[in-house]
Amino acid sequence: MPSYLILRLDGPMQAWGTHTFEDYRPSNPFPTRSGLLGLLGACLGLDRSDTQSLDALAESVAFTVRLDTGAPRPGVDRLMPKRHTKLSDYHTVLDARKVDGSTNKFPIQSHREYLFDAAFTVAIGSRPDASFSLARIAESLRRPRFTPVLGRRSCPLGRPLLERPDCIEADDAKAALAQFPPHSGLIYSEDELVSDQPTWIRDVPRYGRHRQFATRRIHLHRGEESS
Repeated sequence: MPSYLILRLDGPMQAWGTHTFEDYRPSNPFPTRSGLLGLLGACLGLDRSDTQSLDALAESVAFTVRLDTGAPRPGVDRLMPKRHTKLSDYHTVLDARKVDGSTNKFPIQSHREYLFDAAFTVAIGSRPDASFSLARIAESLRRPRFTPVLGRRSCPLGRPLLERPDCIEADDAKAALAQFPPHSGLIYSEDELVSDQPTWIRDVPRYGRHRQFATRRIHLHRGEESS
């Protein structure tokens, strides 16, 4: 039976960057593959220049993400509702550094989107011949080398990442997510959970000298309330 690591992404703000347009920096409505790989890479202590290890990590894991309508809180016997509000923040930066290292004498303006009061549960599965085992990833999530954030550095965690300290077993990623409340919510899956609602997203990082991304197909599912 397949094994999965279960992550809870819960904090005051999250931002999962998608296509940027210079001064407009939107957020995807759910965690991107590039963002999740960056989160794991930070915990593992992988350097951005270590493209071989980053590629190996990317080839080792598959993600299934559920958008949660509520999140657990210590000492509370019910789930606290989550609104998933997207808002844009206006930024100005003075004395910004240019690519050549010089200082820009003009202020840089940008509009950046953030998700407020959002929560996600993520099932991480292992791909065949994985270089990074789920056990190694779990250890790094318990003792991260670099500080993990929810997309951008301005978005800290509101709780520990791991829902369970070790892997769980389930028939598939959807069944793995169903073991943790809330038991319903929109699910975005890659690889194993095929549905009749596919969509395409350009969030697969291509590690190298230039920052590039490839496209992947994901499938939408609806998590069902357990009886």
